Amino acid sequence: MATSGKLIQVKDLVKTFENRIHAIDHVSLDINQGDVVVIVGPSGSGKSTFLRSLNLLEEPTSGEVIFEGVNIAGKKVNIDAHRQKMGMVFQHFNLFPHLTILENMILAPMKVKKMPKQEAEGKALSLLARVGLEDRAHAYPIQLSGGQKQRVAIVRALCMEPEVMLFDEPTSALDPEMVGEVLEVMKSLARSGMTMVVVTHEMGFAREVATRVIFMDSGKIVEENPPEEFFAHPKSDRLKDFLAKVL
Repeated sequence: MATSGKLIQVKDLVKTFENRIHAIDHVSLDINQGDVVVIVGPSGSGKSTFLRSLNLLEEPTSGEVIFEGVNIAGKKVNIDAHRQKMGMVFQHFNLFPHLTILENMILAPMKVKKMPKQEAEGKALSLLARVGLEDRAHAYPIQLSGGQKQRVAIVRALCMEPEVMLFDEPTSALDPEMVGEVLEVMKSLARSGMTMVVVTHEMGFAREVATRVIFMDSGKIVEENPPEEFFAHPKSDRLKDFLAKVL
């Protein structure tokens, strides 16, 4: 298990493409249990690559990702066993179109965790109720709005009872009027104590919910602070320039 509250420790992480482009350039970061770490930065700054390295969807070139005391970037690690404890929500919802919402949600708990169907359905219906979608359990994804699909994607990840939730720009593919309903679910999750790492352009969410905001540029962490300090007193010229454009 993680020691001293540290759930994830990233040590000197490097990811290069074609042996020369540093998507992640020697990044180190500790993520504690209960943290809501929000990562912001310009396009191409390495935010999503870094996030996807936390569960090895992107395999690091070098460095360590220590999750619950195990370096999951090491050799001979059963990465699937660790990924079960890391919920992941993408820009696009990745729901199976031929399955109902309920069937989408119970698939992984039954197949991966061998959860009995009745138990999986009970948990799924309870989570759907939590996000106001219990009446859509037997609908198909095509019958849902983008915001509803993303709420389903979040609670589908929660069905696996993860230790941490990773969000890769979860609202960027949504129409503006649907963004709020997804952010509300994420805020509720943060209030419940879930450890979260969120790559987003939603500065209001970062300001309101984050325990720490991280600014990345050119594959590096340029600045990291609690939100009040981060937004009110940016130290680097690069962050000042970025905030002037997005706020």
